[in-house]
Amino acid sequence: MAQVTAVAEAAVAAPPADVIAALADYTTTRPAILTDRYTDYAVLEGGTGSGTVATWRLHATEKRVRHVVADVTADATSVVEKDRNSTLVTRFDVAPSGAGSTVTATTTWQGAGGIGGFFERTFAPKGLRRIHEELLGNLAARLSA
Repeated sequence: MAQVTAVAEAAVAAPPADVIAALADYTTTRPAILTDRYTDYAVLEGGTGSGTVATWRLHATEKRVRHVVADVTADATSVVEKDRNSTLVTRFDVAPSGAGSTVTATTTWQGAGGIGGFFERTFAPKGLRRIHEELLGNLAARLSA
């Protein structure tokens, strides 16, 4: 099995501290910026920053749906979600950029082996990158409003 990685990046017209606060807000901001690829979203514990546990179904395709139960850790520059049900880890890194910020979403997981793994490594990162680009676009729009 090989590690699979999907990366998306977006500029956000807000200072890094505001972006981190928004990304770490699983009660108000997160449900507001999720795309239609996320369903059954709920906060199980906490709601803001480290110690939060949230759950959702991620619809990578019509037939590929992953049930995520994410343990969240956050600090001044990143928010990390580690799925209890798999090796899936998504990290949102926020860096200053001019008058705003650059947000990089990186998701990694241990992919399948064999021919299925080949197709997963080839196509899954592109699809997940599109999902993250839409989520980050929603974040940017929310913080610029």
